[in-house]
Amino acid sequence: MERPLNLTCFADTTGDAGNRSGSSAGPDGGRGHLSVFSVLVLTLLAMLVVATFLWNGLVLATILRVRSFHRVPHNLVASMAISDVMVAALVMPLSLVRELSGRRWQLGRLLCQVWISFDVMCCTASIWNVMAIALDRYWSITRHLEYTLRIRRRISNIMIALTWALSAFISLAPLLFGWGETYSEDSEECQVSQEPSYTIFSTFGAFYLPLCVVLFVYWKIYKAAKFRIGSRKSNSITPIAPEALEVKDAAQQPQMVFTVRHATVTFQMDGDTWREQKEKKAALMVGLLIGVFVLCWIPFFITELINPLCSCDIPPIWKSVFLWLGYSNSFFNPLIYTAFNKNYNNAFRNLFFRQH
Repeated sequence: MERPLNLTCFADTTGDAGNRSGSSAGPDGGRGHLSVFSVLVLTLLAMLVVATFLWNGLVLATILRVRSFHRVPHNLVASMAISDVMVAALVMPLSLVRELSGRRWQLGRLLCQVWISFDVMCCTASIWNVMAIALDRYWSITRHLEYTLRIRRRISNIMIALTWALSAFISLAPLLFGWGETYSEDSEECQVSQEPSYTIFSTFGAFYLPLCVVLFVYWKIYKAAKFRIGSRKSNSITPIAPEALEVKDAAQQPQMVFTVRHATVTFQMDGDTWREQKEKKAALMVGLLIGVFVLCWIPFFITELINPLCSCDIPPIWKSVFLWLGYSNSFFNPLIYTAFNKNYNNAFRNLFFRQH
């Protein structure tokens, strides 16, 4: 979500007034010159934009071409990839243009409003899609008997619809209800409404509510995994006489334990071993997805929440770092998900080498 940022603080500008205002223009109206470090940073950010677009585009192309991916949970992954590719295509490039213009918006009110709306909507949708994937994995692990394919498909479609509807509502609220101003022609500023009430509404709706949900979900997944391990360890064998033969049905796990003359033999069903490994991998993927999501976005949303509510003067350089750190989450999302799915790796190879 675009807020006031300033990569031009890396630039060498002339005049104290220009430095204080965050503009690259000096007192005489001349433009400052970008430093080598500033050029390097902007180049890396441009590479991030291209990589985010290409990687999410690759995920979308794979889902469209592979018929087995036309089902849950790949529809949730596709929704996340769409939001992330829109961030890379519609939001990040204009952020770079704005930075190169010295944080001034010279493209008019209409394009400013369109850009801000897409910024808020796409970033919010990306965050809510992470929450939807976490919920889907949680129900798959903890309620795999009740969470049938039909129910899973219905719930995933509902979550996708709610994700985009809520994201659109949050982004369009300032335009629909006059909730603050996004564009100032005199100062050539284009930013998300700084109205304190809208800031609270948008930050809680776009981040803090999904954050609470995903943290709760992962805590429940962790408890479920810990319970399974604990139940396995608690399955003890009572000592018996050497002549006796005892057969026990292990509680809550598919094992048959035979004890004959102090010798114990354990038979483990292959199917459940495979399922436990799959659940462990899914829990690890969800944990990593949530962890990266929190690390990328929480600095930005903390500063955006406290900034309008107090007289805090956050340096522009940190605003820029926090904003682009949040944008980078759109790059990491497909990397994390596909890294834990062999089907995607095989599909990628087939996509590139099928003609050879």
